[in-house]
Amino acid sequence: MKKQLSIIAAGALLLTGCGSSAAAASTASASSASTAAAADHLARIKESGKLVIGLEGDWQPFSYHDDSDQLVGFDVDVAAGIADYLGVEPSYTEEKWSGLFTGLSSGVYDIVANGVDITEERKQTYDFSDPYAYDHTVLVVRADNDDITSFDDLKGKTTANSIGSTYMELGESYGATVSGVESLAECMAMVTNGQVDATINAETSVQDYLKTTGDTSLKIVARSDDATEYAIPLVKGDDNATLLAAINEAIAHMREDGDLAKASETYFGADLTSAE
Repeated sequence: MKKQLSIIAAGALLLTGCGSSAAAASTASASSASTAAAADHLARIKESGKLVIGLEGDWQPFSYHDDSDQLVGFDVDVAAGIADYLGVEPSYTEEKWSGLFTGLSSGVYDIVANGVDITEERKQTYDFSDPYAYDHTVLVVRADNDDITSFDDLKGKTTANSIGSTYMELGESYGATVSGVESLAECMAMVTNGQVDATINAETSVQDYLKTTGDTSLKIVARSDDATEYAIPLVKGDDNATLLAAINEAIAHMREDGDLAKASETYFGADLTSAE
């Protein structure tokens, strides 16, 4: 009888030991999962091996498809440089301007690289990297329009601008009735066709449009005095603190080794990477 009891006791101890090991393994697994979930955004990007970038893909020369349908542009190069500095591959997702910030806020993209200018309103929701390029805003009308020669002349007029853009807000601030559209080409076509009186956009993209299309039916009549600062927006919070710092380091690195200026020369025809 004692022998049988000893065997039963030993079996119970063995089962208890197995149960403890399983529980320990389960706890370790849960702890590991918890640690992974707690890792910040930069750590998750490095773990995945890719940086997901949101951009328009049809706003030349920032991001567009060339004759061989390859995605190219100034922001494409900037984003690739950031990804390279982080040690991951760039992955581009094309979206209309009106959906880019929604995608950023919901985590569809890690970053947006799309000529995003820093505004006080946007700074309430997003943290911005250091500026990586500087531009000006211009006012475009038909070549035969002599009624509009300045931004102040927009009061009571009509404009076409990208939905949710600072250009749309600018038109409204000067008293224009603004039609929201999805692309620069649509804006230009609406001015040419007489559907609206004017459009407002980045000087770089307007000059590129006029140069590549050879369109002589449009003209620039005004240019902003203050430069627009382009930067990378990130959702506010501690989760993006190390990513923001790393992006700033990447931009500084590209500026120092000349890659930033080279990209600007390639797509803008001038070095617009300095505020001077």
